[in-house]
Amino acid sequence: MPEIADANRANWSEALVAALDWWRDAGVEGTFVDDPQDWLAQGEHSAEAPAPAPQKPLRELVATRDSPQAPIVSDRSRWPQSLDEFASWWLAEGPLAPAGLARLPPAGPVQARLMVLVPMPSADDGDALLSGRAGRLLDAMLGSMGLARAETYIASALPAHVPMPDWEALRATGLGEVLLHHIRLAAPQKLLVLGATGVSALLGHDPPNLAHGLRTINQETSGIAAISTWDLDAMLARPSLKAGFWGRWLDWTGK
Repeated sequence: MPEIADANRANWSEALVAALDWWRDAGVEGTFVDDPQDWLAQGEHSAEAPAPAPQKPLRELVATRDSPQAPIVSDRSRWPQSLDEFASWWLAEGPLAPAGLARLPPAGPVQARLMVLVPMPSADDGDALLSGRAGRLLDAMLGSMGLARAETYIASALPAHVPMPDWEALRATGLGEVLLHHIRLAAPQKLLVLGATGVSALLGHDPPNLAHGLRTINQETSGIAAISTWDLDAMLARPSLKAGFWGRWLDWTGK
């Protein structure tokens, strides 16, 4: 049996070496050229077809290629200074979301008893933020809290639904600072973050430190009490999460 294992190992090694040699002979060794080549040609290149200039390995091309820069949100001095102005700016400011995606504005009163923040609109939202299936769960939650949607400020960290967003790249565009500015303008009494992972990445916090970070964003006044939990889609998929959140909510509110 050891002899069979050694033979198999040798066969695999020979096959791997042969495969690598074949690609190397074919000219695919981390370099790419646009001109067609005769893979079967032997010896020196013919006089009619001069040898192509040496090409850089792929890793060098990637390292030296200028990477496209994400658009940066406009100068802070041009940001809206009231909540009434914010919604229209939120829908029009180009770098806030990729072109072509439907944007939804936040809704609710300034200085609301509770601000609900989600990472982005749900894929099935209609003309209003959280008007789909996740929004119906939120309405039920608010009813249990003794709140109506009309007296709650509903907002998202991104103005549009972005499949698989790169939160670190979005943070580099200035969206984290926009989010903090948005919360300051809304000035809620309490803040509930549903879907802490994306929001924490946008703000540069680890999820366990998110609530503390949000409590300190409004030091010019009295600070904002914040709690973070799972996103609405996760609670819809796993009903047990709703019970876990409700226990934390009761402890947090002292009820």
